[in-house]
Amino acid sequence: MQSKRILVALVENKPGVLNRVASLFRRRNFNIDSLTVGRTETPATSRMTIVVDAGAEQVAKQLLKLVDVISVQDVTEGASVSRDLALIKVQADSQTRGEIVQLCNIYRAHIVDTGPETMTVEVTGEEDKIDSMVEMLRPLGILEMVRTGVVSMTRGRQVLALDAVRPAMGPNGNGKRATVF
Repeated sequence: MQSKRILVALVENKPGVLNRVASLFRRRNFNIDSLTVGRTETPATSRMTIVVDAGAEQVAKQLLKLVDVISVQDVTEGASVSRDLALIKVQADSQTRGEIVQLCNIYRAHIVDTGPETMTVEVTGEEDKIDSMVEMLRPLGILEMVRTGVVSMTRGRQVLALDAVRPAMGPNGNGKRATVF
């Protein structure tokens, strides 16, 4: 992911936030390579992981202008853990099942469903690992695939959490938003 940047944003968990973020990207003509959103340990907040081609600093500044965005952090350069998940449905018969199982062992993937003519594989890891497995399965006949997109978190004690952001926002939580780069 050389020119791609990974931004993590803490946002308010309420209707319309994702739409406002996506609209910002559309208006500014930023390309989103990957966007994942999920709940956090705090019910009032969600966490977005956004992979962009370039201009991460400009994207972060624009995101912070949105009322619902609490904090933005670029985790590309620092020590972080990033993962993607894919479910891949592959054509399988008596001759290819063994090969699929061997590939799953090599890539530490799991077979999560089998049928008379298909096998569904779950693989998690960095994007390159998943891309590699997809290329190995392609000749066997990928019927369907879905990927979650990248999720990322810094290593160690550094966290992007509401409690860590609140002091930068002022005592009432309504001051300047925090950006960590």
